[in-house]
Amino acid sequence: MSLIILIAVVFVTVVLVVFSFGAAVVTPNSVLGARLRALGGRPARVEEKPARKVKERLEQALDPLSKAIPLSPSDVSRTRAWLIQAGLRDSSHISYYFGARILLGLLGFIGVVAFSGFNSLPLLVCIPALGFFIPRFFLKRMIKNRQQRIRLALPDALDLTVICVEAGLALDQALMRVGQDLHHAHPDLSDEFHLVNLEMRAGKPRAEALRNMVDRTGVDDIRSLVGTLIQTDRFGTSVAQALRVHSDSLRTSRRQRAEEQAAKTTIKMVPPLVIFILVPFLFVTVGPALISAYHSLVGK
Repeated sequence: MSLIILIAVVFVTVVLVVFSFGAAVVTPNSVLGARLRALGGRPARVEEKPARKVKERLEQALDPLSKAIPLSPSDVSRTRAWLIQAGLRDSSHISYYFGARILLGLLGFIGVVAFSGFNSLPLLVCIPALGFFIPRFFLKRMIKNRQQRIRLALPDALDLTVICVEAGLALDQALMRVGQDLHHAHPDLSDEFHLVNLEMRAGKPRAEALRNMVDRTGVDDIRSLVGTLIQTDRFGTSVAQALRVHSDSLRTSRRQRAEEQAAKTTIKMVPPLVIFILVPFLFVTVGPALISAYHSLVGK
């Protein structure tokens, strides 16, 4: 009886071991399976992520659409600059952009043909044109929002840079440290400082790396800051003092812009007041009198 139990235990053990090794070899994400396939001379299979598969399929679908528009190199470079200012630095984003424009234009044309046919020429022209320009509108909004975020983050970055420079750090190290500290609060400006440090590590001069940051952002405050830093580096003046003076002038210009926007609010409030308050008020007050006068005149 004990011999039968021993044979059964050995059989079950061998079966479990064989099944475990087989499952390890078949499972793509198994470390043991990868090592066994490497020892056996078989290449390890790496399962692609679903998001990566969807991205590749989307690129394959939009690439012919993006090439449907005959574009000059100047148009492509200008669009590429807009995408970089919006924070879209990948080379495939330009295919997404032009592909989305063509796709929305075709969808608008197909929708007009499906609902109204070829009878309405203005709709056949306006709706596809609207679909064609919608991605550009959203791209401009993305650029403006990102520039606004960078503009709001710049005073904090200047204060931190002044503290780092006065503590004894060089300007390159100060920019790197400020970029690390602002990673969670202001990620856009942190990414720009990180790219500046990468370019300077790659061997570009500091002035060229800073001018590239101006081209990537398109913010006037960044342009004035870069001009101040380049002049300071050229003439050998104190970086901390120059940054402090520039920070004070930046805060003054921000206060002036806020006062300008506050002064514009009175003018901007006039059309809503006239359309949404004055007209209903006239209807409510003068309308009953006009209706009664009309009935009295008609009755006579």
